[in-house]
Amino acid sequence: MPRPTPPTDRVLARRREVGAQIRHVREYLNLSQPELCHRAGLDVPTYSRIEGGKSSPLLDTLIRIAEALDVDLAVLVTVGAAVPDGDGDDR
Repeated sequence: MPRPTPPTDRVLARRREVGAQIRHVREYLNLSQPELCHRAGLDVPTYSRIEGGKSSPLLDTLIRIAEALDVDLAVLVTVGAAVPDGDGDDR
């Protein structure tokens, strides 16, 4: 089986943007990394690599993070997306 090609600079930059957006939402909701990891069923080192843009999460992992934050998945992958006010109408 051939090895996958390494990510391009553009992909790496986008990965960092998504990680920063996830961090922004988490901080906006006043959650620590351990609190979010507990809610999402993730270990802190794995989550930290995602938030830092050093790791590409699986879609299932992104869904778990979005559910733990109680936001739509699109909020996490859309840079600059507004964070919902948490009344449940944005899901």
